[in-house]
Amino acid sequence: MNIIISDNLQKNSDFLPLTFTRPAGNLRVGILTIDEKWAKYLPEAQISLLSVDYLRNKFVPIFEADNYVIDSTILPDNDLAEAVKSLHKGEGLSVNGEIIAARLDESDTMLFYFDRSSIKINCKEIAQVSRLNYTWDIFTFNEQEIEKDFKLITAGRKSQKLSDTNRTLQPERIFVEEGVNAEFSIINPAGGYVYLGKESEVMENAVIHGSLALCEHSVVKISAKIYGATTMGPYTKCGGEVNNAVIWGYSNKGHDGFLGNSVLGQWCNLGADTNNSNLKNNYAEVKVWNYAKHRFIKTGLQFCGLIMGDHSKSSINTMFNTGTVVGVSSNVFGAGFPRNFVPSFAWGGAAGYETYPFKKAIETAELVMKRRHVELTDIDIDILQNVFDRTEQFRENF
Repeated sequence: MNIIISDNLQKNSDFLPLTFTRPAGNLRVGILTIDEKWAKYLPEAQISLLSVDYLRNKFVPIFEADNYVIDSTILPDNDLAEAVKSLHKGEGLSVNGEIIAARLDESDTMLFYFDRSSIKINCKEIAQVSRLNYTWDIFTFNEQEIEKDFKLITAGRKSQKLSDTNRTLQPERIFVEEGVNAEFSIINPAGGYVYLGKESEVMENAVIHGSLALCEHSVVKISAKIYGATTMGPYTKCGGEVNNAVIWGYSNKGHDGFLGNSVLGQWCNLGADTNNSNLKNNYAEVKVWNYAKHRFIKTGLQFCGLIMGDHSKSSINTMFNTGTVVGVSSNVFGAGFPRNFVPSFAWGGAAGYETYPFKKAIETAELVMKRRHVELTDIDIDILQNVFDRTEQFRENF
């Protein structure tokens, strides 16, 4: 099977700033990214991603004469995977009349990205699927997806044993991969699931309550308090208090401070005592900046914190207000609350912003990635250049 996880041109902007630097099919929710989930459910398949043109040099779509094309915002399960496998050429699956998967020849495959309403195929209507519609759905669905991914990854396998210095409840809901280092911690799944990835570490006096996905080589720091269905992607460091947050990976919240109902991309760093609000003082519904509509829109949520794109940073004692969106490669610092929408390549805070020069942003990115022995490639630089150019309009009113 040749599977293409395809974005939707009409929906791309609803996942910015996270999808400035990756296809929606590469978003992480639960333990795995969406494309990794499909690879687990359909291990016999070849899987690639289709997104906006400037991302295709890094995330290269593979087209063949016979393609299974799947909407990138759909969160798979066994039943849906079997339904996709059963498709014949010229057949599809739909939800409320919208095609979410199809088996197409090469000439029709790009239509799935550009205008799937023009695809003429026979569709079977599906009653219900789990689907991301906006960035905040990532932390909203995280509890559900940690459970699904936990069962998918650990089925038929035996957990490694934790050291006796730790205190645990519901050990059947805790899975420990090889090389985990955990001492004198408290781990209580509280009806959820705790996954400790390869070579991850839980330091002394850390308390984990509820579902946690601690991916490979990630660290929960001393006396951290982690709860509320939280994901820390590969090579992430987390300290302080974290509630229902999803971090793609390679990012640091290494110090005290609160992060709640939030999503961070790659290569982010929150300075010491950075805090975000996730609840308005009047308990009202939170509104969040939407790139598609160029305005703030209702989330339907009472709790919603920080959405931060790749390579962005905050300094010591930074305060983010409820429902703040920070773009790619921004540096936020200074006293007071910055705006609820911080454009990409912004440098400043509550007192105002200036443009973060592209050359300096690249120099910083190279240094940050070098510390983790990862190269900032020419393709990565080209992606960031595209983001810089495409977001200029949002920096015009500094």
